[in-house]
Amino acid sequence: MLLSFVIPCYHSAATLPEVVSEIKATVERDGRYGYEIILVNDNPPDDTYEVIRRLAREDRNIKGICMSRNFGQHAALMAGYREVQGDIVISLDDDGQTPADQLFRLVEALKEDVDVVYARYPSKKHSPFRNFGTYMNEKMAVWLLGKPKNLHITSYFAMRPLVVEQIVQYHNPYSYVEGLVLRATSRVINVPVEHRARESGESGYTFSKLLSLWLNGFTAFSVKPLRVGTLAGTVLMILGFLSAMIVLVQKLRLGDAIDAGWSSLMCLLLVLGGLILAMLGLLGEYIGRIYVSISAAPQYVIRERCGGDRPKETE
Repeated sequence: MLLSFVIPCYHSAATLPEVVSEIKATVERDGRYGYEIILVNDNPPDDTYEVIRRLAREDRNIKGICMSRNFGQHAALMAGYREVQGDIVISLDDDGQTPADQLFRLVEALKEDVDVVYARYPSKKHSPFRNFGTYMNEKMAVWLLGKPKNLHITSYFAMRPLVVEQIVQYHNPYSYVEGLVLRATSRVINVPVEHRARESGESGYTFSKLLSLWLNGFTAFSVKPLRVGTLAGTVLMILGFLSAMIVLVQKLRLGDAIDAGWSSLMCLLLVLGGLILAMLGLLGEYIGRIYVSISAAPQYVIRERCGGDRPKETE
């Protein structure tokens, strides 16, 4: 049996060796599995890939992939998934906050009726900004992707090859792994795992990157935002019709005594104008992404690889 680890790497030259060492020690201590570790360098402004090269030279079970530019965490995961050969695929972070010494909690929870196991953190050690981003991502996944409310999505998870096979068939440039997982299977559970505090560096997720991730989620996997616009337009149309009827009745009853309501009219125009522009912007986002997709924009581009000898499996 072989465990495949896929780790997207960004600005992690200081933390990555310890993460890899902990994975190797945990797997070797258990003794039931072989391992391969795929480290995907997402082109950060430091020497992360030099560290990956060194780790690949020291261990034939480690493969390094270097992107040509920064494509984002989910594109890096997609690149790694297309290289895996294992019986169980595990994704975790490169900063040490996802504890590799507890990986067998995920592996052992992959029973016959379970395809994916996500770590759930009873106490999270992220910054308030990152926690807010996670909260918004959870709400979005429930509404747009049909995620069960009691299921928590994290970056530390294990899955069966059948799920990976479905994920890698997606070639759209706007990748969103959580959406692909939930589209592939409903047999997803959580297990409790400790979450560590960050010892070095800071999160690579800025507000713009989080916003881009949310856009990927709801434009690539759902048309519900467009339906919201249709619903809002219908409701406003009905309210406008009712308002017109009320004004007409009052005009017939009171004649010139009724106020023309210039201020109310301008407020209504601003609301309707804002709604129309917002929906046009959303439509433009969908159309723009369709254009980029049909123009064969790459999901990612790999500049080079290192290491990657076929690992020996443990019987």
